[in-house]
Order: sequence, then structure tokens, then C-alpha cells
Amino acid sequence: MAKQQTSPKPQDKKAGKEQKAEKMFETADVAVQFVPGLRLRYEQVVRPELQRQFGYKNPMQIPRLEKIVINMGVGKGEQEPKQLENAMRDLALISGQKPVATVAKRAISNFRIRKGHRIGCKVTLRGNRMYAFLEKLINVVLPRIRDFHGLSPHSFDGRGNYSLGLREQILFPEIVYDQVDRIRGMDITICTTAETDEEALALLKALGMPFRTS
Repeated sequence: MAKQQTSPKPQDKKAGKEQKAEKMFETADVAVQFVPGLRLRYEQVVRPELQRQFGYKNPMQIPRLEKIVINMGVGKGEQEPKQLENAMRDLALISGQKPVATVAKRAISNFRIRKGHRIGCKVTLRGNRMYAFLEKLINVVLPRIRDFHGLSPHSFDGRGNYSLGLREQILFPEIVYDQVDRIRGMDITICTTAETDEEALALLKALGMPFRTS
């Protein structure tokens, strides 16, 4: 005689939903608890330092990081789609975030590039990913540059944003040299809420950016 299948009791369904919800909250708590060390340093050390240095009356005036934009160009992305694909792969590994393709804003006849052609890729990092990337840049990537004597303090844009260029993606530990098809550089822009370059420089110095003195 076949065994009759019984449907779960209402209380069993409720208990199952509660257990599932608890697991979701546990997973969310783990994600929330992961805070990069550089972000903690900003909150605990850098903010008080900047407030003393510049005498801000309102805590909201204290400069902070807003976002980091990483751009990698490939030139003829339409003619060489594999190069764009590989660049996007490298940038995803470096940043921990999926890049988006960038397109030409105008035609460049000498390079057979039309307006709207894909010419590279970029990512915009915020929050914990932004702090984690900057921490890696300071502690791992920049020290790997041969004959590195510090960053130029003159590469601000007048609005509190700082830009630097790297010639090789292999400086990042996520990139395996034997799997690289081509050396690619990138431009990195660190955007802050600082109103002046002086305040932005003080912020980035306090975070550990290695600026040269001259």
C-alpha cells in the first residue's frame, strides 16, 4: 500500500521561513562587519586630525573620500574586441567590481575611431570597496613601482580631486603575469569632498598616500 504524502503543517512552514530569514540576517551581518582598516583609520584618526588642523565648526565640513574612478583604455576596442574583453577582465580582478565600457565622445580619423566606438572600460568604487582599493594601492601597489620616489603633490584639479597614472596592471597582486596578453596602464582619480586642494592633500596624506616633499 502506497504511503500517503502529507503536507507540512502550518507551524512547520512558519519555522522554515524563520530559519531562512535568520540565515539571511547572519549573512548580511557578516557583510556589514567587514570594514577595511583604512576606513576605520579615517573615522578614528584622520577625521579628528583634520578637524584640529582646519578648525571645522561643523563635522560635515570635514573632507572625506567620495569615490575612486579607474579607467583603462584599449584604443581600438571595436576593431579588437578581445583586447577590450581582456582589459575588462583585468580591471574586474583589480577592483573587485564589474567594469563598464567607455565610448569615444568624438571621432578620431587617424585611429579609425568613430564617435560611440568602445575605447576602454572603467569602474567607479564607493564605500568599502573604495577604501579597500586605496589601502591596497598604498600598501602593495605603489611600493612595487621601480625607482618610486613618491607621488606628485601637484596633480590635483583645483576642486579637491587627485589623479595618477599607472603604466602596468601587473603591479596588482590579482594579476597573474603568465596569463597577461598585453601590458595595460590605467588612470586613477580619487574624488574627495574637500573644497580646496590643500584640504584634499591633507586628507590623502593622513590616509597614508606617499607624497614626495618637492
